[in-house]
Amino acid sequence: MIHFIHAADFHLDSPFAALSPERARTRRSELRQLPARLADYADTHGTDLVLLSGDLLDGESYRETADALRDALGRIAAPVFIAPGNHDWYGEKSPYASLPWPENVHVFSTSSMEAVALPELGVVVHGAAFTAPEQTRGLLTGFTAPADGQIHLGVLHGELDGADSRYNPITREKIAASGLTYLALGHIHKRSELLNIGTTAVAWPGCPEGRGFDELGEKGFCEGTIDDAGAVSLQFVPFAQHRYEILTVDITGKDPLAAVAAALPQDTARDLYRIILTGQSEETGVDSAQMQALLAPRFEAVEVEDKTRLSEDLWARAGEYTLRGLFLRELKEKRAAATEEDRETVELAARLGLAALDHRDF
Repeated sequence: MIHFIHAADFHLDSPFAALSPERARTRRSELRQLPARLADYADTHGTDLVLLSGDLLDGESYRETADALRDALGRIAAPVFIAPGNHDWYGEKSPYASLPWPENVHVFSTSSMEAVALPELGVVVHGAAFTAPEQTRGLLTGFTAPADGQIHLGVLHGELDGADSRYNPITREKIAASGLTYLALGHIHKRSELLNIGTTAVAWPGCPEGRGFDELGEKGFCEGTIDDAGAVSLQFVPFAQHRYEILTVDITGKDPLAAVAAALPQDTARDLYRIILTGQSEETGVDSAQMQALLAPRFEAVEVEDKTRLSEDLWARAGEYTLRGLFLRELKEKRAAATEEDRETVELAARLGLAALDHRDF
C-alpha cells in the first residue's frame, strides 16, 4: 500500500490585490507558511510520497519565499516531486535551477517526460516541466510507461481536453495510452473528483488557499492510497486557513441587517465574504458602507453590495398628479422598455432623482 499526498497551485507571494495593503501582507505571510504546514501533515500521517503539480510560486517570488519552500519540503521524510507550471516555469534563473534543493526533492526540469525510480516502493514517478510561461505542446505526447510490473505515477501541470490550450493540453486519448496508474495534475484551481480514463486515475486537487472571490469554498489537497493491485482511492483534505464565500440575501420586506444575520452560518471569523443584497428596498436603498462596518467584526474581511431594486409600491406612485409622479411616470416607461442591465441604471436614476426632489443626500 502506497500512501501519497497530491497538492498544487500554492501561488506563494500572490499579490492579493483586492485586499488592503495591510491585509494583503498578512495573507502573503500566512500563505508562505503553507509548505511548512504541509510538511508537518505529511510527516504525521505516514506519507510515502508527495506529488506537487506546479505553480507553487506565483511568478517572480521573493528569495526568502523560495528558501522557505525549499526548507519545508526538505523536512519531509518522504520523496517529493515537483513539476513546474506556467507561473513557476523552469529556467536558468528560476529558484528551481538557482537554489540547491534537498536530496529528497526532485524537480523535473525539461519538457520531456523524465522517470525517477523508487525501488523501495516499487514505484516509478514520471514528470515534466514548463520551460516557458506557455506550453502549447502536450507534455504527454508520445509517452507510454513500460509494462514492467512497477506502479507508474505521473506529475504534470496542465488542462484536460483543451486542444487550443497554451498550458499543456492533455487529451483523454493520451491519458488512456500513458500506462500510468495515477496522474497528478495541477493548474485548475477547483478540485476535481477522481476521474478514471482508461486504466489511469486522474485528479486535480485545486489550490490549497483561495485568493479571491473566483476561488470559493473549502480548499486543500488530495490524500490517496494505491493498493498492491494498483487501485487508487482519494480523499480531499481541507487545509485552507481562510475561505472566500459569496452570500446572496433577498431582503424584501425585511430589515437588511437582520436578514443577513439570519442567512449567515455560525462561524465566519476566518472567512472573507462578499454579501450581495437582492430583492426590493425602499427608495433610499441600503447603506452598504454602514452595513459593512457593522458586519466587519464577524469576518476576516467583508464587502457588501446593494443589488436591490426599488419597491414596486414606489412605482405605483407614478399615478400621482405631482412633480414626483411625473418623474416616476417617465422613468417607469423607460424601465418597461429597458434591458435587465439598463433597468439597473433606470432604478439608480430614480433613487437619485427622488433624493433630489426631497432635498436628501443620496
